[in-house]
Amino acid sequence: MSFSFPALSGSPTERYADLASYAKALVDGEPDRIANAANLAALVKALVPDLNWVGFYFFDGAELVVGPFQGLPACIRIPLDRGVCGAAARTRTTQRIDDVHAVPDHIACDGATNSELVVPLIRDGELIGVFDLDSERPGRFSDDDQRGLEAVAAVFIDSLA
Repeated sequence: MSFSFPALSGSPTERYADLASYAKALVDGEPDRIANAANLAALVKALVPDLNWVGFYFFDGAELVVGPFQGLPACIRIPLDRGVCGAAARTRTTQRIDDVHAVPDHIACDGATNSELVVPLIRDGELIGVFDLDSERPGRFSDDDQRGLEAVAAVFIDSLA
């Protein structure tokens, strides 16, 4: 089976609605979290501009462990009390950081990263992990990006068996 998705166009709301639609089509009928995370990371990295890392960290009951991603090699384990990913997991709220260098406990897996968006993955009240997006561009992520990428994260959560 081959997947081909047209480039995103239109307003930010239209682009992210299309991205969520593509994401749903990609995971349709597949309950495996690794397969879906891998395909969603690839989809988002291919279609959303100015990202240098897109991926998932899964909560193992104690810390976040790297899952499928697109980008340079990543930190393998992240404690919940450190970094932007840890903050998203700990607080269960999306973290949108315009300048990661201003975050005292930021974990720099890729030194080129300047901004970050991390969406917590919560299912039935339980922490599954986080959806992490990095950019070399400071202030890369807007309110529209946050809402759109939270919708993609929701597609992932809905795909879990």
